[in-house]
Amino acid sequence: MISGLNSNNYEGKLKELKMLSLEDRRLRADLIQTFKILKGIDRVESSIWFTNVSESRPVTRNINNQDSLLVRLNQTEIGKNFFSTRAAKKWNELPNNLKNQQSLSSFKRLLDDYLLNRN
Repeated sequence: MISGLNSNNYEGKLKELKMLSLEDRRLRADLIQTFKILKGIDRVESSIWFTNVSESRPVTRNINNQDSLLVRLNQTEIGKNFFSTRAAKKWNELPNNLKNQQSLSSFKRLLDDYLLNRN
């Protein structure tokens, strides 16, 4: 237990300590892995996991630029939790300046700021 925390609830303690919740840490891991796959840092064929939006596709609220990923529709509840589906949905919600980072360290730093300050 950490002494001196003023908040009584979980969210308040996390905010005081500037930490992410378990759910956000899982999301962070998914987004970092997606970044590594898309940028070729991991030796994984990105086309196995993700499909980039083609330029001919119209811009929608879910697809805001060409760095967005197509979200595969799944009929089963299990399919909705696949990494490729889960990560593509969250990747499309990220701001463009975050998706366009060149280095993993700058992506992680900006991602942490984004996740801590989005609520």
